[in-house]
Amino acid sequence: MIKKEIFGMNLEELQGAFGEFGIKKYRAMQVFRWLYEKGAVSFEEMTNLSKADRELLSEHFNLGSGSVKAIRELASGDGLTNKVLLEFPDKACVETVVMHHDYGYSVCLSSQVGCNMNCAFCASGISGFERNLTAGEILAQVYYFQRLLQVKGERVSRVVVMGSGEPMLNLDNVLHALDILHSDYGLCIGYRNMTISTCGIIPGIAKLTAAGRTINLAVSLHAASDSLRTKLMPINKTYNYLKVIAEADAYEKNNGRQVMYEYILLAGINDSKADAQALADTLQRKNCVVNLIPANPVPEKGFARPSQQAIDDFFQTLKTRKINVTLRKEMGKDINAACGQLRARALKEEKSC
Repeated sequence: MIKKEIFGMNLEELQGAFGEFGIKKYRAMQVFRWLYEKGAVSFEEMTNLSKADRELLSEHFNLGSGSVKAIRELASGDGLTNKVLLEFPDKACVETVVMHHDYGYSVCLSSQVGCNMNCAFCASGISGFERNLTAGEILAQVYYFQRLLQVKGERVSRVVVMGSGEPMLNLDNVLHALDILHSDYGLCIGYRNMTISTCGIIPGIAKLTAAGRTINLAVSLHAASDSLRTKLMPINKTYNYLKVIAEADAYEKNNGRQVMYEYILLAGINDSKADAQALADTLQRKNCVVNLIPANPVPEKGFARPSQQAIDDFFQTLKTRKINVTLRKEMGKDINAACGQLRARALKEEKSC
């Protein structure tokens, strides 16, 4: 008999699945809270269920959260960033990162194993795309850190879907996971403390708009011209950046959340004052913020970080043009915290063995 995976089911799904095996409906809420509020990794931990019910659950269901294994772990020198390479039962691996900010702990989630966007500066797609993550596998990344934090009386308070993969190509599973995290009987994380980042998949942005949640939208822009953005991000051929911005405008107007445009600064590529002026021209009078990201060098890609002077000049050019702009606080630079770097290194070492 093939067991059903229980981790990643919402309350209604648990109720339906339990009904098939004669488990009383009210048990679903108890199990839901054990999974998503208390972070249980085995049915034996669910002590307010009878022994017979726990045995029945074990007979018919898997609890995949207990099968996630960290095969590599790195901690930054300042103690504020931890990155792990998690392995699922099928041996697929994804990276996830926890960052300790002054406002609490934020976890950066991957949505796919690998990526097929082929962005020129990113390590996520070096080994290609393998598959989408399930809702349970997305949640498992959060709960890996949550279990460690709750021992200290702390918790994950924010999540950003900015890791490996394109979330809009796996949006159903991403939203399913975020809805569980948002639940009053889960971690109770507000939608406004969640962010989904996209390369600019217009149908996905439209679908997120229709979903009506107040999740923050981040768009990876990285250039304000067709030729340069297509060179850096091939997806621009399919979804032109001006049309992407128009769709993001619609999201802001319908959902009331200021859009963030991410802009990675690459030395000699997109970091000139002229590039900054082009970006300001594109985003003027829009309710948005530009998040500048000095490149975290990826040796396999050959891009370099701009000088501090170039970074400062770009920032000030946008400020002068009255563009709301921030400079991303760099965390985990000493542990290869950029997307895909740890997995790419592990796969490279595996092949050389």
